[in-house]
Order: sequence, then C-alpha cells, then structure tokens
Amino acid sequence: MYGSSRIYKKIEVIGVSKKGIEDAIAAALAKAKKTVHKMSWFEVVEIHGHIGEDGTVNEYQVLVKIAFQLED
Repeated sequence: MYGSSRIYKKIEVIGVSKKGIEDAIAAALAKAKKTVHKMSWFEVVEIHGHIGEDGTVNEYQVLVKIAFQLED
C-alpha cells in the first residue's frame, strides 16, 4: 500500500450536520471523496456549532484537514 516515497497535500473542508460531530466529519469526507483521489488521513482542527433560540445545539460545524497522496 505504501511505497518508499510518498508526498502528501492537505486541504481544509468544513463538514456540517444537525446530528453530531461524527456525522459532520463523515459529510466532509464524503463530499471531498467525489473530487479528491488517494485520500489518506484527516485531522479535526476546529469544532463549532450553532445554538438555536431554545439554547440547544442545532448544527455542528467541523473544520477537517484531509491529506491526500500526490500522484507521480
């Protein structure tokens, strides 16, 4: 799977979900997968949310850095 020489690039994507943090991460990865090839790993950089008028969380926003391998 991994060769001796690999170079990666990272992009930032913001995933949004009303269900939770994990769902927001999954949404970001699913969307990125449509145009980014050879994705390898991710890191959650920031977690934000929106508070509704009733004081409860009504949206989760997750800033995710996704690394992908550059093609030769």
